[in-house]
Amino acid sequence: MPHLRPATLSRYLLHGQLISRGCLRARAHAPRITASHVPLVRYLHAESTEPPSDMPPPIHVPLRKQLKEEAKKQKAAGKRKKKNVNNQVVDGWELTVGIEIHAQLNTAKKLFSAATTSFNDDPNTHVAYFDVATPGSQPIFQKETLLPALRAALALNCEVQPVSRFDRKHYFHWDQPSGYQITQYYEPFARDGHIHLRSRDGVAAEDGEGVSVGIKQIQMEQDTAKTLAQPGDVHWIDFNRVGMPLIEIITHPVIHHPATAAAFVRKVQTLLNAVDVCVSGMEAGGLRADVNVSVRRTDDPNAPLGQRTEIKNLSSFKAVEDAIIAERDRQITVLEAGGKIMGETRGWSIGSTETRRLRGKEGEVDYRYMPDPDVAPVLIAPDLVAHLRDTMGELPDAEVDTLIRDFGLSPKDAMALASLDGGLRVEYFWNVVDMLRTKLGRHAVETHITCFQLAANWILHELGRLTSERSDAPAEDLGFSQDGECIRVPAQHLADLVAHLYRREITAKVAKELLWAIFRGRVPGEYPSILDAIEKEELWFRELSDDEYAALADLAVRGQEDVLRQFVDAKVFPSGKLMFMVGRMIRLGKEECIDPKSAERVMRERIDGVYVPALKAGSFGEL
Repeated sequence: MPHLRPATLSRYLLHGQLISRGCLRARAHAPRITASHVPLVRYLHAESTEPPSDMPPPIHVPLRKQLKEEAKKQKAAGKRKKKNVNNQVVDGWELTVGIEIHAQLNTAKKLFSAATTSFNDDPNTHVAYFDVATPGSQPIFQKETLLPALRAALALNCEVQPVSRFDRKHYFHWDQPSGYQITQYYEPFARDGHIHLRSRDGVAAEDGEGVSVGIKQIQMEQDTAKTLAQPGDVHWIDFNRVGMPLIEIITHPVIHHPATAAAFVRKVQTLLNAVDVCVSGMEAGGLRADVNVSVRRTDDPNAPLGQRTEIKNLSSFKAVEDAIIAERDRQITVLEAGGKIMGETRGWSIGSTETRRLRGKEGEVDYRYMPDPDVAPVLIAPDLVAHLRDTMGELPDAEVDTLIRDFGLSPKDAMALASLDGGLRVEYFWNVVDMLRTKLGRHAVETHITCFQLAANWILHELGRLTSERSDAPAEDLGFSQDGECIRVPAQHLADLVAHLYRREITAKVAKELLWAIFRGRVPGEYPSILDAIEKEELWFRELSDDEYAALADLAVRGQEDVLRQFVDAKVFPSGKLMFMVGRMIRLGKEECIDPKSAERVMRERIDGVYVPALKAGSFGEL
């Protein structure tokens, strides 16, 4: 912005008028910068400050689709990545990784202004004077932003500091109007934490049963504005995000394997969601990771760590692992060729095979850190910390342990259940379990553990299929509430459905159709309850007798003599051919009367006791 004359500054300070030239535009005499006053702000490298009238709106491409498209390009180009599971270690070299995670706090106000936090609202509709560095505006610390930050510190086993202070980190970029960011560099509010990662968290096999990752500090700081790149070297700037409260989680450089680094970021996201710190995760942009990567040879254990480079703004767990591997391999290649690693900031794109240089690495001197004279120290009383610790509830690790120990779930399923929908999916599971215990009798869990496992499987997998296979609606449309209820599939209806399925009163196919009817509102719309739907549509499972199964098996094997001969003298029972024959039984009979396990049992008995002996005797055609 050019130098302002005193008359222009006077209009700024005394009358609230913004100049019409440059990057900011507004109507005169605006008492507050609102949606009607500020258009979508643009940064333009060309001479004109107005975008073309025919400029198309930005097109949002889902992350999953981007990954698929990049994978297709890599395959078409003949480039194939090594599987990461076999790419965790390079002989003769040691990798060291430090991680910085930026997480947006779940608060109603920004860090230093009363402007409302916004995620999907129209651009530049929640902007206060201080957010855009209007001269004369002052930062006012919003105390409520401290509460989720403290919950994060406790979840990450940090020591909360009774006194913390804010500093200015100076740099100029169009997304930072004031020319500096307010952060906590010298005296953060939390220090000395740790997270223990277990093998079930997805750490590298080289880390064995687990590894502890130390957290150096957690600091509060402002977010920057959101930049939207447009065609023609144009950038649109949305100041709704500027000033949003962040925490930055900084680890010690103790991670040595790419998969473990990705597991750490995933675990942090799960913990922050569990204690209601974050609004969204990496997939929605609410959590971003920067990784610092260095390598050194293993032949000298006393050698210092190598020169590190930083990879900025990684937006997925896969990107964390892939970017670390690519940068590690690049550094090793440079060093083995006699080169030198430069301290720099590098970037990573989805589907890439190598990192790219962005700029030289800034250091403490470059940022000119200094205490912020306009923000008072933050004093945190011990009784507040104690209250938050006592009311934080059970953390995911303890809940996963319970699901594995008491319900016999696999670690993978238990972790998925505990983490899906920000922890709300597991609350839904507990509600369903309580209702099932009321229906089946409040015995020990072991009495009906198979039923609870069935409920967990349906909550994990069948609910997801409602929005992925038969609907274009996003998964959020299931509508999980904070008390563990689901708007589209109420816990009571799912408990009724699972109970009937567990008692073998309906088939799995009928249960899936009933679940779809619940999701579409036909229950309790057309039918008051699951029981009413089963009664009116005559969906009860009336299983065939063994004699009826045998007759169906005889019908299924007709014309399949060549298949049956593969069972004669077979050292290993050909289960694939068996299931082929069972499938013929199910297709030939009434599916709602057939239990696949019973059909398999009868077919196996008939093959061993009737069909194979008949083939050996040459009398199969007489059956």
